[in-house]
Amino acid sequence: MRPRSAQRSFSWLTNRGDSYVADRQNDLPRARDRALSLSEEPPLGAHLVTPRIGFVHHGIYVGDGKVMHCGAVSCFLPRGPVEEVSLRDFSRGRAVAVRGRESPRFDAQEVVSRARSRLGEDDYRILTNNCEHFCEWCVRGEHRSYQVERLMRRMRLLRALSGSRLGARSGCGTGGGSAVTTGDAAEAL
Repeated sequence: MRPRSAQRSFSWLTNRGDSYVADRQNDLPRARDRALSLSEEPPLGAHLVTPRIGFVHHGIYVGDGKVMHCGAVSCFLPRGPVEEVSLRDFSRGRAVAVRGRESPRFDAQEVVSRARSRLGEDDYRILTNNCEHFCEWCVRGEHRSYQVERLMRRMRLLRALSGSRLGARSGCGTGGGSAVTTGDAAEAL
């Protein structure tokens, strides 16, 4: 059983019996994450997540207490090469969860091989090549970040909302901005 302080530090996960479901506002809502106990070793090739201020950090467990990740945090901003670090350094004292796989494409050995094939790559870009892009590529062969996709949806909604408000204020009716529907708002959340 995880100490209460560790459980609280992973508050973005909601307890649902023996598994955890990512909180809708902070991570992919359909993802099933399982918090690791302090003494538990993750499965080989596991997609790991750990909370940071303002985002969730991702890595791939490659065995022997090591994690491959990219974007080590420097000056509060993630950036840096793909590197292999200890699980302790990856977590920075925060809780760690195994990201549930809805549709794994590769077996554990192939996931580890894919992660190690990018060791030293130094092409980190927060919106187009971050730690989540790296892990999704290793596990599923897809270069994507759900955190970035959600951020972009919210930005589009804010732009649409501010445009419709500007149009209403200037007396231009709907000509000054774009119409925002309930579906837009629901998609952004």
